[in-house]
Amino acid sequence: MWWIYAILSALFASLTAIFAKVGIANINSNLATGIRTVVVLIMLWCIILARGEAKGISSLSKQNIVFLVFSGIATGLSWLYYFKALQLGSVSQVATIDKLSVALTIILSITFLGETLTLKTAVGAGLIIAGTLVMIVK
Repeated sequence: MWWIYAILSALFASLTAIFAKVGIANINSNLATGIRTVVVLIMLWCIILARGEAKGISSLSKQNIVFLVFSGIATGLSWLYYFKALQLGSVSQVATIDKLSVALTIILSITFLGETLTLKTAVGAGLIIAGTLVMIVK
């Protein structure tokens, strides 16, 4: 079942890139990111409240909060750079290079979380890195 959510994530991420490219035309990329962030914030809290999931806030540990804040900061920086890249480059190149995050995540998960590197994962990460290089080199 997880892979269905992953495919839906990929679908909506691709739509994000297309909609964002059109939406950032002739405006500051940081302003565009801010607008997008407010929409995401409102949408998510509506879902959380509608499903009664806000009660879980009281069970958050200090570690949960610290790392969720770090994750939020990383997400914000990712979005700011992504929108600036979209404004300056083509969607097909920016979106492809952005997926280098998958290979970087594999490396970081091995380094910091102790996850195991399988041959299949290593080959996949290598292909992503190679694809990124193809998109960058002119």
